Amino acid sequence: MRARDYENPWRPNHEALAVALWLGLGAIAGATADRWALDPRPFRAFALVALLMTLTWLPGMVRVLQRHARLRGRPQAFLDPATLRRRLQRHPDGLWLGWGFAWERAQAQLTHELLRAGPSEVTGTRSEATLGAHWLHGLADQEAPVWLPLAHTEGHILVAGTTGAGKTRLFDLLVTQAVLRGEAVVIIDPKGDQDLKTAAERACALAGRPDRFVYFHPAFPRASARIDPLHSFNRATELASRVAALIPGETGNDPFKAFGQMAMSTIVQGLLATGERPSLLTLRRYLEGGADALVVRVLERYVAARVPDWEAASRRFVQPARDLGSRAAGWVRYYREAVRERHPSTVVDGLASLVEHEQVHFAKMIASLMPILNMLTAADLGPLLSPDAADTGDRRRLTSMAECIDRAQVVYLGLDALSDAMVGSAIGSILVADLAAVAGDRYNYGVGLAPVNVFIDEAAEVVNDPFIQLLNKGRGAGLRLVVATQTFADFAARTGSEAKARQVLGNINTLIALRLLDAETQQYVTDSLPKVRLRSVTRAQGSSTSAANPLLYSGSVREQLAEEEGELFPPALLGQLPNLHYLARLAGGRVVKGRLPILVSPRTDDDQRPRPAPGAPAPRQSGSPTTGGRADTDPRARRRAPPRPPDAVRPGA
Repeated sequence: MRARDYENPWRPNHEALAVALWLGLGAIAGATADRWALDPRPFRAFALVALLMTLTWLPGMVRVLQRHARLRGRPQAFLDPATLRRRLQRHPDGLWLGWGFAWERAQAQLTHELLRAGPSEVTGTRSEATLGAHWLHGLADQEAPVWLPLAHTEGHILVAGTTGAGKTRLFDLLVTQAVLRGEAVVIIDPKGDQDLKTAAERACALAGRPDRFVYFHPAFPRASARIDPLHSFNRATELASRVAALIPGETGNDPFKAFGQMAMSTIVQGLLATGERPSLLTLRRYLEGGADALVVRVLERYVAARVPDWEAASRRFVQPARDLGSRAAGWVRYYREAVRERHPSTVVDGLASLVEHEQVHFAKMIASLMPILNMLTAADLGPLLSPDAADTGDRRRLTSMAECIDRAQVVYLGLDALSDAMVGSAIGSILVADLAAVAGDRYNYGVGLAPVNVFIDEAAEVVNDPFIQLLNKGRGAGLRLVVATQTFADFAARTGSEAKARQVLGNINTLIALRLLDAETQQYVTDSLPKVRLRSVTRAQGSSTSAANPLLYSGSVREQLAEEEGELFPPALLGQLPNLHYLARLAGGRVVKGRLPILVSPRTDDDQRPRPAPGAPAPRQSGSPTTGGRADTDPRARRRAPPRPPDAVRPGA
């Protein structure tokens, strides 16, 4: 690389000085041409030369001015969802991520030079209200729409950003696109953000299918749908594994977790033998209160189908029993002495071992399981997560994760983790486990699978083994996960294992980094980017005199162009990204600096009403006949009005 190929991009605008000088000289020559008695032709010729020199220097001046002007940043963009829909119709195979440009070696070099010179020295002093380094988005000549092929989203997307950086707005953009494509959408929101819920509801209305929206929130049980997390299964062991995944354990061979899974599997098999669908409530009932009643029901049904005269044969074993426990023990003795030899059953054997287990030891072994079941079945959560399909008095929607996916519905799952973190985490974890089970069915038996978009905010709240399996094998089932977190350390803290946290990060191909304040997370993002060669000029000067002849003086000036390996994007700058600005490492290795718009709701009918002329009386508001249209102004009317449920929010409000 030759030295003359290098130019400091943030030098002073020498071209502007030259333009001003030549323009001034030309103006003076032109003005004095007719004022003197001398021949005006030399003056006019000089004015023409000055004009030509001005035109020569003018493009360079404009180029430098434009380069500096771009550093001031761009105003926040707002976008109507209808405009977004038209944009998607032109690009049906792409995911739109706002506007941006490729972040390459040229931008890294500009950043390097600007940091050496000092951003404030080049961009000027900005207002204290200005958040972030807006000059980052001005390092390219122009921006263009950023499109990610939908096929690349099958490798999942990780969104990292601190509070207020724009994760919700990004989710709003991605969810709206998925809904407009007619695909199934599952949103797991631990905080229960109403903005995200309203965005999903608005997108369904924009697509012309408001009935696609399914709302679940434990804080609003009356407005919430009922979802059975144990509805979909192929084997009884699946349900036990689904609940056991919620049990905290430090090692993979935790005996308490294994015992709890075994006990639940036995009860599930017993329920299926009686024709009853398992639920969280029934699991809790038989684990907490004992499985005696279940053993009696199973054995009565099992023996009646295989032994002709079972009533007379079992009478001497069962009739002396005075309570349920003695009756269950009698049935077990009858089975072992008279039935098992000809008609053995592993289900009955398991239930018999369960009821004969020493109760104190049994309670100790399931001590880690019972808090999970108690949280998932307490108060209003019981009917929500263990719905009774035969209850005709409950008018709330009854559905399951498999049904929502098959019908391409938009499911919003608010966990209310801010009010109760433990319960919210448990709900999210078991719903993720249910989603993993549905993905397993699609993976095994699905043909021509329709895409399913899963959005998980604050993903560390619900991370578990099924969550990692979704990331690892969800692509084959047509699942596209978008996972959001504030720091990568959240995964390690939640799982208790650095290795599992690496599993989460290693299964995600696309990374979108909003403003990050955690140094470790910043370093992780930049370490995943390629290294580049950056140039810098080192200047040195010196002077010396001779001791023998002090009058002799010598001086030297030296410039050295050096090239060294550096970061494509400095880690510290991730903490200076403005709101809704991001740095993305897209699938395939492409690095993009982008910015996001804010989706605004379309104007409602109230917004489109004609405004009264100045001085004219306000139009009469529609209200109840008893209040004469003053429902919004009469304080008594406000007190009488019932509270508005969260699902009553109008789409687009």
